[in-house]
Amino acid sequence: MEKTTDQRAEVLDGARIAEEIKREVAAEVVRLQQESNVRPCLATVRVGDDPASTIYVRNKVLACEALGLRSEPHVLAAETTTEHLLDLVGTLNKRDDVDGILVQLPLPPGVDELRVIEAIDPAKDVDGIHPINVGRLALGQPGLVPCTPAGIIELLERSGVAISGMNACVVGRSNIVGRPMSQLLLQRNATITICHSRTRDLAAMTRQADILIVAIGRAALVRGEHIKPGAAVVDVGMNKVTDEGEARALFGDDAAKRVEIIKRRGYTLVGDVHPAEVEGVAGRLTPVPRGVGPLTIAMLMQNTVKAARMRRGIKVTGDEQE
Repeated sequence: MEKTTDQRAEVLDGARIAEEIKREVAAEVVRLQQESNVRPCLATVRVGDDPASTIYVRNKVLACEALGLRSEPHVLAAETTTEHLLDLVGTLNKRDDVDGILVQLPLPPGVDELRVIEAIDPAKDVDGIHPINVGRLALGQPGLVPCTPAGIIELLERSGVAISGMNACVVGRSNIVGRPMSQLLLQRNATITICHSRTRDLAAMTRQADILIVAIGRAALVRGEHIKPGAAVVDVGMNKVTDEGEARALFGDDAAKRVEIIKRRGYTLVGDVHPAEVEGVAGRLTPVPRGVGPLTIAMLMQNTVKAARMRRGIKVTGDEQE
């Protein structure tokens, strides 16, 4: 896609795609109940009272209710031990009426996060982070895939962004976004570059990308100089900006609205991409917020339904492509 001077990037509308996916999930929930008497159930486990985790889990529970899934929230005290949490996970593993188990991360200090992740039944690991599911993804085998990368693939494909044969760059190498994202792009025949905090010349790498996925956790790190003109840019970052002057520098034409948000709420959100600079170079760009975030929730719902089907051997059209 060629970019003309002063043309703003087209919005990659994650919120719209997420609504499409949720409608499909709701229809599948109805079909499962009618044909197999199965109502998928997601058990969420939150340890402690971290405000962000509380909001994330609440949104997941609300999404379940809206789409007809059953939700079962478990809230444990911050003082919960690893052994207590493992006991709960073990109980949920054994229950046939629970299809998905999501332990909200991060866990409080003192809880062995890796032991907890490895204790989850891979067939119920709707976050897609159990080593068995990670291995299946690496081998291109069917399984449960991390929600954010899976949602980004849905966003690109449903928005008509060509992946096969394209140069794709992933900035960030986390186990929940960067690494699985690169695997999913590779499976769709993109040529992959992975960048990270030790990459020597980040801009030289990212400027080659037809598709750029940024998930490094640093506000507005990627600027106009990092972007190939016309590239599709997906911003996974979610960072708070509290300074009005910084907001004016970051948001260009939207600065006044963002300053008002700061005055009202105390902060506004910016991704890992500098919005004012990048929207003048990229061909397509996800907004922050309402870009990748809604897709993550939608794919969690899809994974829960998928787990319910896979555990019972229930097939639907298209499974062979998953």
